[in-house]
Amino acid sequence: MNSTACPFAAAGEAMSDQLPKDAHLRLTPLRMGTAADSARAWEFIGEMRRALAKYQDVRVAEADGFRMWLRRVPLPVYHFTSWRRAIEAMVRFDLAQPTSLMYQRRPDGRFRLLGAMYTAPASATEDDLDARIPLSVARWHAHVNWCVPPSGADSRWPETLAGEPIFGIATRSGCDSVGGQFRPRIYDWSVHVYAFASDDAKAIWCVEHHHGMTGAQ
Repeated sequence: MNSTACPFAAAGEAMSDQLPKDAHLRLTPLRMGTAADSARAWEFIGEMRRALAKYQDVRVAEADGFRMWLRRVPLPVYHFTSWRRAIEAMVRFDLAQPTSLMYQRRPDGRFRLLGAMYTAPASATEDDLDARIPLSVARWHAHVNWCVPPSGADSRWPETLAGEPIFGIATRSGCDSVGGQFRPRIYDWSVHVYAFASDDAKAIWCVEHHHGMTGAQ
């Protein structure tokens, strides 16, 4: 675990303060850090590594109810999600019970555990999120301004207009013009923690740029 760059971010998107503007992504502001924040963050990582080490074997994750999203789609990071844990995260925070585990598929087909995704209710305030993980190190994100196909028309997802994905539109008027449904926000608050990918804090807490909907957060 010695990477110093954001794991699997696109070129030029290595650190959270260097992300290009994305109309579909809202990030919590990065707060001024304190020694107490840093100590609490490293304590979190240590506890997280101990609690989730068993999931380095993906079969254990699957036995515990984590299910892989988009199994047949090549992705730099795969989310194995537990909806039961997602529901529990709405009412309490437990670092040993993440909503998703994040894996990289190796060339031999085996999976390498990178970290986990934690979620919080959309109604959570910045202070609520800071109580879970210091906002001076972690930037929670929310997916906003999405145009999606009408109910029952999922086959329209691949449609394009002038070479661009129709359902990448980020405005209500543009969405209305293509017969889509505009959603100001989808999903709850989420944060990715790459505790198993690196010992470098910038890599552990980095925010990779989310290009479009991948079926994961």
